[in-house]
Amino acid sequence: MTDDRCEILRSLHVPGQPLLLPNAWDAASAQAVVAAGFPAVATTSSGVAASLGYEDHQGAPADEMLAAAARIARVVDVPVTVDAEAGYGLEPAELVAELQRVGAAGCNLEETDHEARALREPNEQAAWLRQVRNAATAAGYGLVVNARIDVFLSADPDVAQGELVADALVRGRAYLEAGADCIYPIALSDADALRAFVEGAGGPVNALALPKAPSVRELAAIGVARVSWGGLLHRRALEQLESALQQLS
Repeated sequence: MTDDRCEILRSLHVPGQPLLLPNAWDAASAQAVVAAGFPAVATTSSGVAASLGYEDHQGAPADEMLAAAARIARVVDVPVTVDAEAGYGLEPAELVAELQRVGAAGCNLEETDHEARALREPNEQAAWLRQVRNAATAAGYGLVVNARIDVFLSADPDVAQGELVADALVRGRAYLEAGADCIYPIALSDADALRAFVEGAGGPVNALALPKAPSVRELAAIGVARVSWGGLLHRRALEQLESALQQLS
């Protein structure tokens, strides 16, 4: 069943007709995503970690994050792609085995080294992603890998995003060559810079639906293949809860 869901998830990445992924943080929110008609579920590491009482960026134990992913995959009948952060320090084969065990059809893997608080070198990250792909292939597991590019996330806010596209493309192309199915320049929100990235990527691109980013319709016209909301919906749900609680007093 997992492999069927892998192929379904992979087939939904269509440039110009993007897969929309409102990110879930627990079983109930995942069920709400499916009930609303979305064909797949993505998790948000920040939302899952917060619901477990931890900080994002691998602040939560891997076994707890994976257990949460397993609960989500168990209660929905659509593919689930798991935000596996930077891999939790697991060896590639171990990470792949854990993702297969919990029923993940896909995963996000980011290039930030959270211990060093710095980006990995693209060649180093590409080699690691290649090991992940090789481990999945050896296991007969069609894991869909979304390789996150963190150049824009960690950039000086005074630097125009267009100036960072070349660096991001070097990284993205290397990750696609290493076996990633999609690349994710998180926090890239400038329409012209995003268009240049999509045109030069050579593979499917995931965009984050930031409030300042182009609309979903505009993202489709640019040619993105996947749109996700990250932790935005989790934060909005908490804001609504806080508002409701204030009205009780």
